[in-house]
Amino acid sequence: DTVVADIMEEAGLASAKTSFVALYVDYGEGPVSFGLYTMIEVIDDTAVERVFGSDDGNIYEADGTAVSLAEGTFDGIADSFQKENNEDEADWSDIEALYTALHSDLRQSDPAAWQAALEAVFDVDTFLHWLAINTVIENWDTYGGASHNYYLYNDPATGQLTWIPWDHNEALKSGGRSQMTLEMSAIGDEWPLIRYLLDNPDYYETYVNYIDDTIHTVFTPEAMTARYEALAALIAPYAVADVGQAAFDQAIQELITHTQNRVAAAEEFLEE
Repeated sequence: DTVVADIMEEAGLASAKTSFVALYVDYGEGPVSFGLYTMIEVIDDTAVERVFGSDDGNIYEADGTAVSLAEGTFDGIADSFQKENNEDEADWSDIEALYTALHSDLRQSDPAAWQAALEAVFDVDTFLHWLAINTVIENWDTYGGASHNYYLYNDPATGQLTWIPWDHNEALKSGGRSQMTLEMSAIGDEWPLIRYLLDNPDYYETYVNYIDDTIHTVFTPEAMTARYEALAALIAPYAVADVGQAAFDQAIQELITHTQNRVAAAEEFLEE
């Protein structure tokens, strides 16, 4: 959670702040350790206003079948996109406009017009940037593999719904839902934000360029190793007490090895 949140923020994407917390409870006879936790900023509480300068636009937490935005899910939008503010206004028209633009016949008949209509309601560039980072690092517990773990914010400054990633506790792990490979060839129409966008040559080029940018900026093996080791030094006194030194050291090495492997995979993808 902490590492990925930092990567996203460093890349210029909206991201929650995190902090490690050693929790103690005193029942009256001295503090008792409850272990090490990760405190994560609440998106609709402070993160949106901090990042965007305003939280007046609609904030939605995506959780449910319709967050795929696949064809046929229109009627489920209100149930799957939970309003985190402006609850008195029973209005999901901005999400509905995204669905309509995404599934417009213009996608096949006039791609340039389809792009313009989609970009009028959705920050496509931010989504593609997130998708590139998310796929390079490997995180399957989100859009493309699971119907949850993102927010959308209707930014009043742009009039666009902007993607905000959330919940990265399953990131930086190999395996999982392997259809989310770098080339995304196995992703079908059930995830149209990926399939339809990457079928468009302009958007696919942007996605590929963001993969290249990711492995040369925020996700280099050298920078990530330093990040892992710095955070490990910070939490070691608390984490080792819970899991033991050997398991802790192994976990840090697994992160380092995973990063090296993912950068190598991205380099191979870019050479194809």
